[in-house]
Amino acid sequence: MQIRVLGCSGSIASGSRTTSFLLDDDVLIDAGTGVGDLTLDEMVAIDHIFISHSHLDHVLAIGLLADSVTRRRHAQQRPPVRVHALAATLQALRAHIFNGVIWPDFTRLPDAQNPVLQLVPIEVGQVIELGARRIEVLPASHTVPAVGYAVLGGADAAHGAWVFTGDTGPNPPLWARLASLPLAALVIETAFRDDEHELADISRHLCPAALKRELAQLAAPTDVFITHIKPGEVDAVMSEIGAQSSPHRIRALVSGQVMTLGR
Repeated sequence: MQIRVLGCSGSIASGSRTTSFLLDDDVLIDAGTGVGDLTLDEMVAIDHIFISHSHLDHVLAIGLLADSVTRRRHAQQRPPVRVHALAATLQALRAHIFNGVIWPDFTRLPDAQNPVLQLVPIEVGQVIELGARRIEVLPASHTVPAVGYAVLGGADAAHGAWVFTGDTGPNPPLWARLASLPLAALVIETAFRDDEHELADISRHLCPAALKRELAQLAAPTDVFITHIKPGEVDAVMSEIGAQSSPHRIRALVSGQVMTLGR
């Protein structure tokens, strides 16, 4: 299994794409602006989209992708693209995006019997099996209902899991779950500098000091990748993180990066 980083920025600018990961060639985890760098053929191949929460930087490309692939998927008689998310997140998509005002309702297009999108509710703790792959829904703590995801690296998770926290502030239930889950890599957000810690707290994000407290709950040294830093702030945030003592191998996530998980 491979995970390709399509976008990992907290907002947009030249060279900065918002959050999206491509698992193998058919699964998206979040659908931010990074999806726009896929070819049309690559978009047509996507059968599943897992959404962490309803904020625009994580869902913007769902409707645009649907518009791009409708004709080819319909001609190929492919089933709907399944959009997996919390029930509250799906309701937000129905009410605020696929409402005929902001965007057409692709859960009913090209027709109600053969839509290009199907909205599928999930719950924290659920494990979705896609062939030999398993995706576990993890708890997150954000300003709207939110989750993270663990992509398990084999039937017995012997190779460890790739974990994406989603957007989250301090999150004790996550660390309780990770205590019993072998990790191959942890992708965790740090959206603000330490001098913006009040903004981080209000918006339920992390700053470097909060990140240090969160990572202290990991029992073993882990490969940690920092995501969701705002454009122009990567050097400042990573410098503050680098000034901390840590047993973990901490690096900034980079668009285009590819991670491989053993089977």
